[in-house]
Amino acid sequence: MTGEIIFSFVVLLISTSPIIILGMVQYRSKEPVGFWAGKKPPRNEEITDVRAYNRKHGLMWILYGAGFIVCFVCGTFFGGTATAYLCVAEAVLGIPGMIAYHNRLNRMYYKKRG
Repeated sequence: MTGEIIFSFVVLLISTSPIIILGMVQYRSKEPVGFWAGKKPPRNEEITDVRAYNRKHGLMWILYGAGFIVCFVCGTFFGGTATAYLCVAEAVLGIPGMIAYHNRLNRMYYKKRG
């Protein structure tokens, strides 16, 4: 049983590392970051505070990746199926939450037109 947990945790770390690294890169970026794949990020002149905008987006991704790790660790105390349910809940509920937060950041930091 311990071997399964260790192997699963290593796979989880490998899987979530790109998400957390993306968050760190966005957090430290000097240029405005994007959220949607295939869509260009906003230009500097469109954002009121690029540093705050990027940090909040980066932190969002870091917390999303770390959430999987927390779900896994908490789930191991309750059994294997609890781990799966918690990680699926993180994925299913996390994405809409991130979209809503991204839209909120856009309302907060995009310059008003007109």
